[in-house]
Amino acid sequence: MRKKTRRLYIGDVPVGGGSPITVQSMTNTKTSDVKATVEQILELEREGCDIIRVAVPDMEAACCLGDIKREISIPLVADIHFDYRLALKAVEAGADALRINPGNIGSDRCLERVVRAASAKGVPIRIGVNSGSLERGLLEKYKTPCAEALVESALRNIRLLENLGFFDIKLSLKASDVNTTVKAYRVIAEKVDYPLHVGVTEAGTFVGGTVRSAIGIGSLLMEGIGDTIRVSLTDRPIREVEVGREILKSLGLYKKASVEIISCPTCGRCQINLIELAEKVNNMVKGIDKPLKIAIMGCAVNGPGEAREADLGIAGGSGKGIVFKNGRIIRNVREDALLEALMEEIDKY
Repeated sequence: MRKKTRRLYIGDVPVGGGSPITVQSMTNTKTSDVKATVEQILELEREGCDIIRVAVPDMEAACCLGDIKREISIPLVADIHFDYRLALKAVEAGADALRINPGNIGSDRCLERVVRAASAKGVPIRIGVNSGSLERGLLEKYKTPCAEALVESALRNIRLLENLGFFDIKLSLKASDVNTTVKAYRVIAEKVDYPLHVGVTEAGTFVGGTVRSAIGIGSLLMEGIGDTIRVSLTDRPIREVEVGREILKSLGLYKKASVEIISCPTCGRCQINLIELAEKVNNMVKGIDKPLKIAIMGCAVNGPGEAREADLGIAGGSGKGIVFKNGRIIRNVREDALLEALMEEIDKY
């Protein structure tokens, strides 16, 4: 059972309140390089990214947000630290949301100005608590960036906004340690009903980061915790979207029509280059908006039975191949004609 949270809108994308779980990423271009930033965002849009965040380290970057916004279709979140003037400029430039820590954006008066501007434009604020930037007092109290410290920091920052009459809030409590992250989200989910942005921060390079993110994000989603996710990888942002989408697909939480691929891990019976074949199929079906499950199997004897739950599939070896549908063989083809035959069946499906 998914935890019930408040609903807010980032641009025209609903978050929380039972809305579909969204996949986010963050650009790694210089935000002031409008052309490069727009090109990267458009690539992420095509891959299925729902919401994009950009760093706003200085006023030059803040002034470029409007130009970026005009060229993209998905909502734009401005990531800001320490300088309230950057937040004000981001709102003025048309950012759809802000990611700040209210406690370090400036004085109480500065925070009030940011809240007033965000409220006037209907711009939500994500309170982004991170184990690497906890308040000094909390580190002295807890001695380590533990889950309890993350939760206390989040609650402090929530109160700062609530005391100013602002409730259009989204939360994240991220640590690089999976157990700390999961525990923090579990605790905060019991204390507030604000939508939660879930992720493991600084998760690592592609393989390690994917594993840590899948465990951390997946565990929480299975418990009904999480309204939007980001997989934080030391890799191209498009990989973050790919992994995030696959996490949602594996849990039956991806609501867009798309193709899901299952494939066998290969063994000594495999007489076909299955790794290459699976990669080719994966690339060929990108962008197909049909709710299909496709199996790529290396054994023509056991393949159809092992992948019976797939809508369509192929298997082959020793120059021969088969195409099957719902576990039943429908075509016998040459091995080198498998891809073409599969695409024909996808078109007809």
